[in-house]
Amino acid sequence: MSTESLSPASGDELGRYVSASRTLDATRSQIDALEQTEAVETFHRQLALLRRRLLSEPQAFRDIFIADGTEAMVWEFQQDELGPDFIRTLWALMLRDDDTSKVLMRFVWNVPLKLKRKFVRAIDTHLSERYPMFKGLSQNWPAENFIPPSMRDPLERSQDFGLVNQGYLGYMSQGYSAREVEMFVWLEALRDKQCEDKPCELGLRVAGQAEPKGGCPVKIHIPEMLELLGTGRFREAMELIENCNPLPNVTGRVCPQELQCQGVCTHQKRPIEIGQIEWYLPQREKLVNAEGIAARFANIPDPWAKADKPPVAVVGSGPAGLINAYLLASEGFPVTVFEAFHALGGVLRYGIPEFRLPNDLIDDVVGKIKLLGGKFVANFVVGKTATLEDLKQAGFWKIFVGTGAGLPRFMNVPGEHLLNVMSANEFLTRVNLMQGLHADYETPLPETRGKRIMVIGGGNTAMDAARTARRLGGLVTIVYRRTQAEMPVRVEELHHAFEEGIELKELRAPREFIGDDKTHFVTHSLLDVIALGAPDASGRRSPVSTGETESMTVDLVIMALGNTPNPIIKDSEPSLKTTKWGTIDVAPGSQQTSLPGVYSGGDAARGGSTAIRAAGDGQAAAREIVGDINLTAHEITAMVRNAAHYTEMGAAPQTILQKIHLADGIVEFIVHSPLVAKAAQAGQFVRVLPWEKGELIPLTLADWDAKAGTICLVVQAMGASSIAINAMLVGDAFTGIAGPLGLPSELHRFEGQQTVVFTAGGLGLPPVYPIMRAHLRLGNHVTLIAGFRNADLLFWVKAGERVSQLQAEFPDLLDVIYTSNDGSFCQKGFVTTPLEAMLKDGQTSQGRKIAEVVTIGPPLMMRAVSDLTKPYGVKTVASLNSIMVDATGMCGACMVPVTIDGKMVRKHACVDGPELDSHIIDWDKFLPRFNQFKPQEQASRVTHGFA
Repeated sequence: MSTESLSPASGDELGRYVSASRTLDATRSQIDALEQTEAVETFHRQLALLRRRLLSEPQAFRDIFIADGTEAMVWEFQQDELGPDFIRTLWALMLRDDDTSKVLMRFVWNVPLKLKRKFVRAIDTHLSERYPMFKGLSQNWPAENFIPPSMRDPLERSQDFGLVNQGYLGYMSQGYSAREVEMFVWLEALRDKQCEDKPCELGLRVAGQAEPKGGCPVKIHIPEMLELLGTGRFREAMELIENCNPLPNVTGRVCPQELQCQGVCTHQKRPIEIGQIEWYLPQREKLVNAEGIAARFANIPDPWAKADKPPVAVVGSGPAGLINAYLLASEGFPVTVFEAFHALGGVLRYGIPEFRLPNDLIDDVVGKIKLLGGKFVANFVVGKTATLEDLKQAGFWKIFVGTGAGLPRFMNVPGEHLLNVMSANEFLTRVNLMQGLHADYETPLPETRGKRIMVIGGGNTAMDAARTARRLGGLVTIVYRRTQAEMPVRVEELHHAFEEGIELKELRAPREFIGDDKTHFVTHSLLDVIALGAPDASGRRSPVSTGETESMTVDLVIMALGNTPNPIIKDSEPSLKTTKWGTIDVAPGSQQTSLPGVYSGGDAARGGSTAIRAAGDGQAAAREIVGDINLTAHEITAMVRNAAHYTEMGAAPQTILQKIHLADGIVEFIVHSPLVAKAAQAGQFVRVLPWEKGELIPLTLADWDAKAGTICLVVQAMGASSIAINAMLVGDAFTGIAGPLGLPSELHRFEGQQTVVFTAGGLGLPPVYPIMRAHLRLGNHVTLIAGFRNADLLFWVKAGERVSQLQAEFPDLLDVIYTSNDGSFCQKGFVTTPLEAMLKDGQTSQGRKIAEVVTIGPPLMMRAVSDLTKPYGVKTVASLNSIMVDATGMCGACMVPVTIDGKMVRKHACVDGPELDSHIIDWDKFLPRFNQFKPQEQASRVTHGFA
């Protein structure tokens, strides 16, 4: 093709191509020539050296670029203000979450305060459109302004049990990324002054006081934590906390920081949000590294298998017990935690609602302990299932007791026995632990929706009860005998309560509760009007009655007046020294008790205190326990083997081995429960949780076999729970059986021609059986009056059955009289018929003087027996199976009003009983308690198709 055929444009392009090719050829020739020169060869050698340094020392080159970048940053920060383009670019670089962002964060952390203020002014001015929480941040920063954690709307949150204070991570629900939230936390850490005296960590020394004011009871290195955050090292900050405190996401939620670390913060007007940061860090770790916890503990050897340190028993899984168990397990000790309830966490779970402390945070701590090799035994009541001495005999080297405070206080005013007057412990346990607020759980709750509810008290428990009742639809008023200023509650919790519509009546105290004579439910309270007098020992002005009163209409009364120590452990260990307040006495500057190798802390030793102080005690006890081990390797191995076996027995499923249909609706179960069988005594009972969503119910121990490791329970199908229990099959396991509980029967040897008369009505025969057997074995004569409605309901009376076996074993010591209501079996009438004849016959039975009467059965029958014997002055004991929740005294539900010296006194069937002097029981006040939850129980029967 000739050049004439090309267009003018294509010809021009071809010309340029030819020219460029000639130039390239000439350039290549020049390059080839220059490659041979000494200068170029030197350049290549230096370039190669530079490349090798880059590969071997990348940090050196990064430092060069960082230095250049830092110089540029310094120049920008020297200007009067940081410009919009610069601050937006800087913020964007920080959000990248890479090495560059960390360098930038460290730069800002390390600049003087005046330059930090310049930075905060810039984000306030130029970034607040994207981040409304930055608006106005620079005003009086850092002393008086901050980015608050995310808080839910009061109207919305008061309708559910979702977390109220959602912390900094709550901003993610508003569309911000996890990295942006990290930057919010970093901005909060940026306020820190790095005070040399560390008041937030160590507290402030006050003249004349042994303990410092404020500070951290678990000794978290707070300034160091804030420095790590300020320089972008979030994971290192979390690990620093957990080395001191394995419960940061728990204590960060419930610790009263305003009295501890934040209470002595140099920024008095707006302390740094240390608690929120403490909670945020482990939650952040779960978000960015879900498998991180498991990975951290993956290669830790099992301390039980390694067996190079002796085993430790921890009693109670509250904050003191959990931190103690974690720290000991992390030191390689085999640890078993014994918990009285079926769910772990102690007061953290039963006492604190999930809108303040979600249960999964407690589960996190338990999970860490398990990963470290710690073991847990639930439904184990130390002092009942086993004593402290029993645990030592089982192989445990040392023991930490963190059982909490125990018994709720009441006011002891008239009308306190009325239905729907209850402790905050009972109310919160029913809601929190037993999940009674959910329709698919069995535990009944008092009616609350639209009801007028009075909460008495001014502490955190009162606030928890009030806010819980509000979420259940109640119209709630807190009644407090002082003013708002004297309330010991956390300021934040009271503020939240007011936001949620809860009212406060100051300077008021109930002097009497008034009820409906027919229903026995409370309807009104008569309140004393109070004035404040001189300060008391706590420094608060004492309440003094003015003589004026006012009436308040109420449907439910919840008492939150604090707790007193539970006597179970103390009563089981006579040599355990306690204080005049009933708390476990510990040596000065130590957690050691009067028993060698036994330590205590938390509310068990302090009385009512806080979760963080309990955690601090558990931490201190762990430091003492890990001291010198004066044992041989052989001794340690044997102790670990024995303690492991005991732990396995305690944690073994409580399985039904045999099921026997005794009569219509009455079933006998033989259940594998070796530790309960070993400890059982006549007159005691067990607390049974049939299935995970069931309710806790008391069942009397009808029999037990310590050698076989079995217990016998007899259940009559009455309510939904007992009907469901009787549908269980051999091989099924109960979710939990705790015991033996209550005081055993008081047995006395009666000399001469005397007899102990037992009146057993219907299902009263199983609880009577072991008590009368114990009397027979003691050598006492026994007269049994057993009553049944009709012949179809007879059990244990035929040849070869339990009663006839006792007759064969003790032919001269046991007389048996049977009655039936309809006359279809033996003597017609009630158990009171032959008893009345005995009383009229000189209070004798076949010539034997009645030493005492023991009555067990339906409440109305027991009252009838009591009324019958009282005029004759015959000692009569009634065994009471009252309404219970925990059956250890913690809830106060099983109140029995008794009259002593003309005054009504509160006793509790589970702690003081179940056997009580029937002649001092105020039956008119006690009997209605069995109907407290009758509508709820009927609704449950309908739900389950049992109606």
